[in-house]
Amino acid sequence: MTSNLGLHVRPIMVMLEDHLFASHAISALGSVTLGTTVTYPLDTIKVLIQVGSGTSKQLTTAQALNRVRSLSGTHGLYNGLGWLTVGRLFGLGTRFGVYEILTAFYKDGREDNYVYVSEALMAGMAAGAAESFISSPFELMKLRAQVSSASQVQRSTSLAENGAVTPFIRKILHGYTPDLKTLNNSVGLLSILNTKHPNLTGALQDYPWMMTGSGRPPPVYYVRRPFDIISLEGWSALWRGVRSGIVRDSVFGGIFFSSWQFLHRAMLDWKAVGMDPIPRSDEEIGPLSPLAVSLVAGFSGTVAAAASHGFDTAKTRSQCIVLPKYVSMERKLLKWNRPGKRFERFAGIHPKDRNLLFRGIGLRMARSGIASFMIVGSYFAAVDYLISR
Repeated sequence: MTSNLGLHVRPIMVMLEDHLFASHAISALGSVTLGTTVTYPLDTIKVLIQVGSGTSKQLTTAQALNRVRSLSGTHGLYNGLGWLTVGRLFGLGTRFGVYEILTAFYKDGREDNYVYVSEALMAGMAAGAAESFISSPFELMKLRAQVSSASQVQRSTSLAENGAVTPFIRKILHGYTPDLKTLNNSVGLLSILNTKHPNLTGALQDYPWMMTGSGRPPPVYYVRRPFDIISLEGWSALWRGVRSGIVRDSVFGGIFFSSWQFLHRAMLDWKAVGMDPIPRSDEEIGPLSPLAVSLVAGFSGTVAAAASHGFDTAKTRSQCIVLPKYVSMERKLLKWNRPGKRFERFAGIHPKDRNLLFRGIGLRMARSGIASFMIVGSYFAAVDYLISR
């Protein structure tokens, strides 16, 4: 009789566990998508301020907003939203997954599931580093799309109609029309060289430095699709700025989880003050309200964004530079040293960006705080709704 009862109970338990897992997965997917979508215009304006400002000029929020609306319309504020949403899903999954795995080792053998603030700091830093490596390619695509929304692309003729453009340029950069006047002048100056090459003009036009007719790489808004980036800049371009990105997300993750753990512990102690008898563990105190946890997450996200914003600016500005792979190869062959002091080289900060590191910090703090609040709050609301059904 007991064995028959076990045969009936086991499938029911499996169904309940599958339903619980699906509820959490759907809630996480929906909450991340909602938080990313609502706060994405703030991220677009923040990126434009970071890459459009210089040491002698400050791009304001109103100027960035007006430029996007005049060139791309209101929907231009959402260019690249898909890339960031996918990257956030993978990135946040990695961040919280690594954090839970590491803190599980800390809590192993303890009577209550308590994690010290220092342990949360270390686990958060490791989780942030893993998140940065996973989400870096998606951030690059997102940033290139955002910059394109505020860039005025001039196209007089298409590549298919322009026979003067070489097959090399047509293959590398789809939809890009170089300055043919400058290109022809450069070829005319160099074609007087004494050589027996049968087609010197065509060979010079195929040379990478002649790609734009000016010896400079093409603008960033022409190199924004995955195929174009890989063809011109190589696979390593997908992880450009990974140094500053890892430092940024490590600082963000460490401060986010440590401040969240500190405030969570403080709220539990405050809740236990008036209880009789005095609770002996966190399980006896009971869970906190979803609103309180969401507010703590929003505050932690705001503080973490403020502390890591300088590295975010460094990563954003580095990803907005088109660096052809032949230039990268020349730097390796010449053993090119990174400019700046030791810490700047380690963190991936260019010396020219020292005075620009805190541009757009208010927008990033607002975006991170609102997104963290919405993600945690909507996650708890969705889980309660799905499980109650």
